[in-house]
This record gives sequence, structure tokens and C-alpha cells, in this order.
Amino acid sequence: MFVRRHFEESADVIRQRTLHRPRIGLILGSGLGSLADEVAEASTIPFAEVPHFPQATVEGHSGRLVIGRLAGKTVLVMQGRIHYYEGYTMEEVVLPVRVMQALGVKTLIVTNAAGGLNPAFRAGDLMLITDHIGLAALAGHNPLLGPNDPALGPRFVNMTAAYDPALRALALRVARGMGLTLHQGVYVGLAGPAFETPAEVRFLRAIGGDAVGMSTVPEVIAARHGGMRVLGLSGITNVAQADSSAVLGPDHEEVLQVGRSLGPRLAALVKGILAEMDSE
Repeated sequence: MFVRRHFEESADVIRQRTLHRPRIGLILGSGLGSLADEVAEASTIPFAEVPHFPQATVEGHSGRLVIGRLAGKTVLVMQGRIHYYEGYTMEEVVLPVRVMQALGVKTLIVTNAAGGLNPAFRAGDLMLITDHIGLAALAGHNPLLGPNDPALGPRFVNMTAAYDPALRALALRVARGMGLTLHQGVYVGLAGPAFETPAEVRFLRAIGGDAVGMSTVPEVIAARHGGMRVLGLSGITNVAQADSSAVLGPDHEEVLQVGRSLGPRLAALVKGILAEMDSE
């Protein structure tokens, strides 16, 4: 079990490796890690060199912290993330967010590769997350299970505005100014790693999901527990298949390929949002 001491130990090592003091954190999803290459004056720290950090094992997740300047802001970028399906506990999945909190990060931008549930979505689209349905968390796989440390956050977290309304409005305004189509929708978080069956896709649509993925929700819960503002963006890398007669479905290589193709647009949007955010 992790406690504040573990988060501080990780944070202390990061502080020793960089002169930057970020107040904005970014988590980059599958195939979207190229944005980290644009960070200026960068300090790069592999996850393996940070005490207690779990290691990224999935293709498309480099497993590095990149800390520096991006669009005029000081940021800490996770080039890759940790997933529950890799065999880690939920505590381990959200440990990087807890370490960001210990470092003084106040705003978290999460990105992910997601399957499109909304019939209007196509592979390559971008979606602003307005809310989520955390099916894994609702089934008991919640990162806040166990004793609560009030110094980290409250026992019962209000998730009514999990995705900050002002940041969402900013993202929409920036997208309009760039001529980018930015859909809005509800992200459904599953445990993975199996892709959804057609029956599951129909169920997820029926309960109000617009996109589905295997990440993000635990990180957002931990971030909100720690008082962070959150902005979520999904890259739609495949269209979830609701027809049980179909032969072909998504695979991880398709997710990575489409993620790389939409990466430049998502990177431009994130940089535009950072540039317009309030001064640190």
C-alpha cells in the first residue's frame, strides 16, 4: 500500500533531476506520445529511474517523464501511461498522478486512444470528454478504495464536474479558432484488455457512451481527489463494432496507426489550449 511518504520519495527524485517546477501535467495515450518530443529545455526521466513508479509495458507507451516548456507553460508530460490490465493495482495505476500532486501540479490534461461508440464518429476524429462512465470503478476497482488520507483529499469525492467546465469551454474555443472539428461526448472506462463484443458495444451505447477505452477514469478520479482541474481529450482510433455478423474488428496495431495519424492535430490542439491557459 502506498502512503504520502512514497509519493514524496518519487517527487524528491524528480525534483533533483530538473530545474523546472511544473504546474500542468499531461498524460499521453496510445500512439500520441510524439507531443512529448516538442517539449523545450526538456529533462527526461525514464519511469524506471523514479522510485515506486510502475513500468509501462504496452507498445506505444514509451514510459518516460518529460519536463520542460511547451506553448509557454511549464509542463510534466507522461509519455505513456500505466493500465490496470497490465497486472498493476489501481493504486499503482494512479501513483504518477499522486506524484504530480506532490510536485505541485494543479491542472491535469489526459489524452487517450478510444473506440468510437457514437455512430457519428469516424476513426481519426477528436472528442472532448464531457463526463465519464467508470464501469470498472463502479464494479469495485476504484483507486480510492481503502483508508483515506485527508491530506491527499476527501473521503468522498464530488465527481459532478470531473472535467472542468472552464477548461472544456477553452478547448472548444481554441478548436474553433483552429478550424478543428472537436466532438463532445461521454467516455466509458473499462478494465480491458479485450476489445468489446458487439453486444457490449450496443450496451455501452444504450447507457450513454460516446467513446470507450481502457484508461483515464482512474487517473481522473485520483486527480479530482487531489483537487486538480482536469481536461480530457480522446482520439477516436477505431469505430466500435456493434454488428455481430462482422468478421473484422479493431486490433492494437490499428489503434497505434490511427493514433499516430491524428497525433499532429491533437498536439496542435493541446498546444493551443496551453497557450491560452491562465498564467502559471
